[in-house]
Amino acid sequence: MTRLRQKTDVFVAKFFTKFPWLLKQWSQKAKFIELSDSPWTQLTKETAHCRLALITTGGVHLTSQTPFDMNDPFGDPTYREIPYDTALTDLMITHNYYDHRDADKDIDIILPIRRVRDLVMAGDIGEVNHRHFSFMGHISKHHINTLIQDSAPTVAAALIKDAVDIVLLTPA
Repeated sequence: MTRLRQKTDVFVAKFFTKFPWLLKQWSQKAKFIELSDSPWTQLTKETAHCRLALITTGGVHLTSQTPFDMNDPFGDPTYREIPYDTALTDLMITHNYYDHRDADKDIDIILPIRRVRDLVMAGDIGEVNHRHFSFMGHISKHHINTLIQDSAPTVAAALIKDAVDIVLLTPA
């Protein structure tokens, strides 16, 4: 990605953060995909007996993993797997489409691993899955099909295999 494009992306994200009314105007005119079906499933047991996994669209990844592709103006439809026992200091954010300065200081804002661990210790949640997943939340054009037909179903199959009962999605 050119340095100018990256600076422009960061500027736009900060601009919309500073002037939310402009973001609202833009979002009213933007075209979004609407899906007619919902993957919602009614929870049938107490949360104290459930396994929970986290999914974020905040561009979080391990420092040892390949960062999300910020060179592609249509986003990066891939995902990163984050092991449960990852130290928070081993995580970073690669995403130019939102202001993540606060999350850079406390990654738990975007991927609340500490908070979920606290909920398990308190008995509010049965257990935490052995892995979580992260996406980059800026996907458009041809990458939407990749996300819908490949990445998301792959992650969904992994969650089913792991017998996850609850998924907490933290959007960026």
